[in-house]
Amino acid sequence: MRLANGIIIDKEKTFGLLKFSALRREVHKQNEDGTVSEEIKERTYDLKSREQGRMIQVSIPAAFQGADVDWYIKAEDIILKNRDGHSTGNLQNHNPHDKKEIKNHK
Repeated sequence: MRLANGIIIDKEKTFGLLKFSALRREVHKQNEDGTVSEEIKERTYDLKSREQGRMIQVSIPAAFQGADVDWYIKAEDIILKNRDGHSTGNLQNHNPHDKKEIKNHK
């Protein structure tokens, strides 16, 4: 959603809880000769919006370096589990009490 300068919305009432769904696309910059560069210009993500009751797309410039959040999960703290509940792959942090669990639904 693009808003004109000066228009402000109440994000909580408009979108509610937002959950990441997928990376939709990456837009690459063009070289001077018109060929596609390896440098990414922007990324578009699909987010699930509780208030809208549907997916919304959000485009963010590639130069964006993060947001202020009140949570933090390190990738090495995530355990991938099969449907039967058994973990897959090697664990870098071997303390099972520090791990977050994510079910693999493939």
